[in-house]
Amino acid sequence: MRLPSLAALLGQVVCLALATAVPARVLAAPFAYITNQGSHDVSVIDLATQAVVATVPVGRSPAGVVASSPAGRVFISNPDSKSISVIDMRTQSVVGTLAAGEGPVGIDAAPDGSRVYAADWFRDRLLVFDTRPAASAAGGSALLASIAVGKAPAGVAASDRADTVFVAERDDDSVALVDTRAQRVRTRVQVGKHPFALLFDAPRQRLYALNVQSDDVTVLDTRDPDRLAVVATIKVGKAPYGAALAAQGTLLYVTNQHEDSVSVIDTASLTLLRTLTGFAYPEGVAAHGDRVYVVNWMDDNVSVLDARSGRALGTVATGKNSRGFGAFIGAPIAP
Repeated sequence: MRLPSLAALLGQVVCLALATAVPARVLAAPFAYITNQGSHDVSVIDLATQAVVATVPVGRSPAGVVASSPAGRVFISNPDSKSISVIDMRTQSVVGTLAAGEGPVGIDAAPDGSRVYAADWFRDRLLVFDTRPAASAAGGSALLASIAVGKAPAGVAASDRADTVFVAERDDDSVALVDTRAQRVRTRVQVGKHPFALLFDAPRQRLYALNVQSDDVTVLDTRDPDRLAVVATIKVGKAPYGAALAAQGTLLYVTNQHEDSVSVIDTASLTLLRTLTGFAYPEGVAAHGDRVYVVNWMDDNVSVLDARSGRALGTVATGKNSRGFGAFIGAPIAP
């Protein structure tokens, strides 16, 4: 760890980026919301122009992000402020701040935008928030549940099943399936060493767990909610941090922090196709259309790639020490 703080620990916390298609009825071209740990803000990139159109101050050392198009909100975890900032996608401004335990890290939203789930790193809890307008007066959300999970929970992934959320239990080397209705862990499975990021692949009913100390990706079959089955383990680069599905879900992009590289995996055969180089401590990654966006912590920018080939198309400057730990692309849906 490069610093004895939670922000430093998050240098080892992997980001989950769900590469789902943005709904058709959106108000504008999608935006990428990049958390900047060093400048305590979020860079908002208009993907139509590939330019930063807003910089939004949030809490201290922001790391996690989920852009929920159905909710019209972006939720940012600020571990050093013990809070979650709520950004309105239409105004690109903070409209609420949620108390979030002792150190929220991973964060995700239900597919319909009605719930947000955050991992509380220090208290070993999964926090469940209601995001509906009636939940609070100022655009925030109400805490519905605080559910005990394993040690040092990091990545969070909401499934397409109501009340089913996956949590990476870093210090237990396991992944838990949490039943949020019953407010308990329903089942768990051992994976590689220190899993952080989780990515749910709804069409295949798979979960990808990135293991930063064993330098691999565990692929889980999630069809049976009472049994998470390991179907493959794929070696990647050193310290895999973030993952995104691209090219209509046929490719899985994985960032490797300590090798300054990105692994590209064929999701049909679950084999490594190629390794891309030229990054600077890559962390978050997400995809939209025919582009992949890789967040570079050291260079304070986002690399733009062609999704099919991995060819570099350019960069976009962001804030200081950019992370993008989560599903950072979205746009508000029209009423």
